[in-house]
Amino acid sequence: MSLLVVGLSHRSAPVSVLERAALAAPAQIALLHETLATEPAAEATVLATCNRIELYADVDKFHAGVAELSTLLARHSGVGLEELTPYLYVHYEDRAVHHLFSVACGLDSMVVGEGQILGQIKDALALGQEQHTAGRLINDLFQQALRVGKRAHSETGIDRAGQSLVTFGLEQLAAGAEVSGWAAGKRALVIGAGSMSSLAAATLARAGVSEVVIANRTAERAKRLAEILGAAATGAAAHAITMSEVADELTRVDIVVSCTGATGLVLTADAVSRALTEHTTRPDGPLTDALAPVAIASGTVPAQPSGSTARSGLADGDLVARLAAAAAQHGRLTDAGPVRSPLASTVGAEALTEGCPLDLDAPAVDGRAAITGVDAGALELHGAWADQGEAAGRGTLRRGSSGNGAPHDRRAHARLALLDLAMPRDIDAAVHRIRGVRLVDIESLAEAAADAPMAADVEQVRDIVSAEVAAFGAAQRAAHITPTVVALRAMAAQVVASEVARLDGRLPELDDKQRAEVTQTVRRVVDKLLHAPTVRVKQLASEPGGAGYAEALRELFDLDPQTVASVSRADGGVSTSTNGGDVKNTEKNPGRAS
Repeated sequence: MSLLVVGLSHRSAPVSVLERAALAAPAQIALLHETLATEPAAEATVLATCNRIELYADVDKFHAGVAELSTLLARHSGVGLEELTPYLYVHYEDRAVHHLFSVACGLDSMVVGEGQILGQIKDALALGQEQHTAGRLINDLFQQALRVGKRAHSETGIDRAGQSLVTFGLEQLAAGAEVSGWAAGKRALVIGAGSMSSLAAATLARAGVSEVVIANRTAERAKRLAEILGAAATGAAAHAITMSEVADELTRVDIVVSCTGATGLVLTADAVSRALTEHTTRPDGPLTDALAPVAIASGTVPAQPSGSTARSGLADGDLVARLAAAAAQHGRLTDAGPVRSPLASTVGAEALTEGCPLDLDAPAVDGRAAITGVDAGALELHGAWADQGEAAGRGTLRRGSSGNGAPHDRRAHARLALLDLAMPRDIDAAVHRIRGVRLVDIESLAEAAADAPMAADVEQVRDIVSAEVAAFGAAQRAAHITPTVVALRAMAAQVVASEVARLDGRLPELDDKQRAEVTQTVRRVVDKLLHAPTVRVKQLASEPGGAGYAEALRELFDLDPQTVASVSRADGGVSTSTNGGDVKNTEKNPGRAS
């Protein structure tokens, strides 16, 4: 085994570099094929997520492999090699296996213990299989990584060490409040319909939002996700819109989560600023004082004169009229929720939640468990379907951004909460400067995660990883000597056949029964002589430093290298390993999943 991984992640590179180096689906495919076209690499796949880009390959030369893989990463990411090199890390053989297993368990994630990475590892393996760049080593390695990750989550409390990026991001938006209480009654917009966006939509529905609006470049996928959420009976309404309707929807929603595969901005600072302005002036906009300081400070509405007859600046009759008009236009009150409701100051937040179909006091759930109450299987299938469908169509042009004013604390008076989980970013960082907006993105999540406490279960997971790495290495080393052992036994069978044929010439009077008995006796003698040495050599080869035993066996028995190579090629077409109980069998075509 000569496994090599070259990559960069949130631990080695700043978010600004990761953002520029992000690989779109076409770039990943081109990178894989060019990797196999180079001399050092025999098979490869790429693991590209929001906070890591890693190229895995089976190479025959370490130094040449490092140089070639680094150059290819730089070329396809568009970041110059000299600029990229300081942020790259390299792992080889057992250290590479240890790294991937740690990644699969969530030990290397921005939020320790999060389970999203398992789906991303599965996608990386599928990409290598679809592109026929994943052979025996990559298939075995990634399937074993998935099994190790599942084992870590089932046998330890690693889930308690962190949570999914979605949940962690919502907690940061809530600024210390319980997410369920903070989100209750709010209206949410989710941009994107892939796996991360699907999880975000389900998490928000579970958290108690009154409505989830899904926007996606492909309307069919947005509608499908909305149907899944609507059928989940979470109490949240769900419907889909087109991307062209996003700007108008921004004027109505309280929370936005964006995670698309676009290579440019999906929401600019100008679009967000316009949405806030329209929200304060449209007939169905806010009617309370909650946003008055923000709106007045931003110059979007004039200050109300002192002594106004109503707290909102409107007479009671006008207030009722505007509420009626809003309900008639949208079929619902567009300003629900205790934070911004005109009734909040008089009846209190607790009264407003009475009769809510959601159990807002239910314990919070982390990671993929957040989809409890939602058809998890359908949601995962939908996310995978959407991810695959979107892969070929990514390419939104990055547009300019604007925004003026000094940064300030938006925790107390944020009218619009934005969560950007995309890499490169979907939402213009300049919205930080807009009053009434709170933005949490990958960069701020990385800073917050750096202070997150580590659970005691992390040490137990590390022990699991170490044991699994040793077992995987032993199995790979033992498998490496198998073609030599098979070639040895094939040579022995030829010797037996040759000697039996010679015996037939010297003793032609033997009948069939006698000839069969002699042949069987000779074979048993040969098998017994070879049994102990071949079993022992496999045991020795599985230990660290045991790679030389195969070569010694070839030298001792004068085995033809071409024969050994032909056995290796024939054996390389079948790869059987387990993935949490599921057996993958790739026969005669290591690049295609069964």
